[in-house]
Amino acid sequence: MRTIFRLIGGSLSLSVVLASGPAAAGPLDAPGAAKALACSACHGLGGQSPSNTMPVIAGVAPWYFKKAIEDYAAGRRPSPEMEPYAKYVLEAGVDDLASYFASQPRQPTAVRVDAGAVERGRVASQQCVVCHVESGKGDPAKGIPDLRGQPPGYLANQMLLFKADRRSPGDATLKALKELMKSIPDDQIADLAAYYSSLR
Repeated sequence: MRTIFRLIGGSLSLSVVLASGPAAAGPLDAPGAAKALACSACHGLGGQSPSNTMPVIAGVAPWYFKKAIEDYAAGRRPSPEMEPYAKYVLEAGVDDLASYFASQPRQPTAVRVDAGAVERGRVASQQCVVCHVESGKGDPAKGIPDLRGQPPGYLANQMLLFKADRRSPGDATLKALKELMKSIPDDQIADLAAYYSSLR
């Protein structure tokens, strides 16, 4: 994978130089920048995901990025696409990649959400504020991630994985979250996803 990262870095360097606007990545010689190009096909340049199902990873805290990579590599977060990449990232070194994405300016998802769903989700979110607080920014000290501005499809999918106990199965620290998810109807999960996606 080190070879793959080098090849990707060399072949796409012109694209990074020519990119402009908020989605442009930082300098290619920044630590982790060449490796980050391997992620751009799905997560966009600089981690600004254009997709409804792929998370925005620009501005993500290093601790959460590294945990996500470790969980994907170990199969605790089910994803046939991410698992092999995560293993390669761990082999090549995750720290500089995590620092690179953390240094990128965060742009909330451009995916539009229905205003009615956002309002319903705002009301339903009172079930979530103990951990994710009113703003949705979470609590890094407790390992609780920031949900603001993530694509609604991605958020809904993660909640459904928790509900089905397919994400981090057997993790006792997530028992309360999974029990809560099991009590929430799928349509309300979609509303919650719309609400947190709308936050800035």
